[in-house]
Amino acid sequence: MTHIRQPKKFFLWTAVVLVTAALAVISYYTTIRFWWAYLMSINVITLLFYGYDKRRVIANGGRIPEAVLHLLAVLGGCVGAFAGQMIFRHKIRKLKFMLIFAATVIVQVVVVICWTLPDWQ
Repeated sequence: MTHIRQPKKFFLWTAVVLVTAALAVISYYTTIRFWWAYLMSINVITLLFYGYDKRRVIANGGRIPEAVLHLLAVLGGCVGAFAGQMIFRHKIRKLKFMLIFAATVIVQVVVVICWTLPDWQ
């Protein structure tokens, strides 16, 4: 693969296109609600990004910026990110990365809990 001049922008747009395509396919072929389809899409794409990044590490190639991996988790891909970390044994030794990821998960869990409370809606 050739050198990517602006990897953050390239991988962000790649993620947007892939998530949108996956969402369109799921929405067209199933009756799954939009938000569930979105969560399925973002998590599968996040998992694939972790796998691709790990493969690039092994090949000593161009990497996906950590900011992109964090953004995918923030946008709902925490399950895919966690699965990617465990399956590919990727990013699990980087304390700063894991702290940011843990904070993302905690915030999302709190939001989901608050959202499901009857008085919060």
